[in-house]
Amino acid sequence: MRLSQNPRDLPCGSLDTSKFCTSTVKWDFAVVSLISKMRSLSIMLSFGAGNVHLITTKVAWDQKLEEARSDGKIVIANFSATWCGPCKMIAPFYCELSEKYPSLMFLVVDVDELSDFSTSWDIKATPTFFFLKDGQQIDKLVGANKPELQQKITAMADSLVPDRH
Repeated sequence: MRLSQNPRDLPCGSLDTSKFCTSTVKWDFAVVSLISKMRSLSIMLSFGAGNVHLITTKVAWDQKLEEARSDGKIVIANFSATWCGPCKMIAPFYCELSEKYPSLMFLVVDVDELSDFSTSWDIKATPTFFFLKDGQQIDKLVGANKPELQQKITAMADSLVPDRH
């Protein structure tokens, strides 16, 4: 069996470090990588099977924003954390909204996983929802306020419906 040189390629439960690590640095990288994968899995499970896209890199963020721009979609970006109680509470509702409003693009960003990127958005509390059109912020909601989130998302979806006059 050929073992990957990259600890990120390890399946869960494969932490026999004698087979791939020769130094503490590699071991630390493997542990950080495993924690990162577990955090991503935890977020994905929180959001269920909706139309929520987990953003794990700046490249993925840029790709989704470009996709939304070319499709004429408004983006709702949820900056969240796995340890955040209100984030966990609102995750299923956010997932439901993603299924109800397919004309919008729903993203979730783990503020710990992408800490430098999240810092650039000046996140003061989680969850924080940004509403973006053509990559530009058009609205923001801080906190897990279901009625207000519902109202803002409904308004965004309605703004995309052409006038029928």
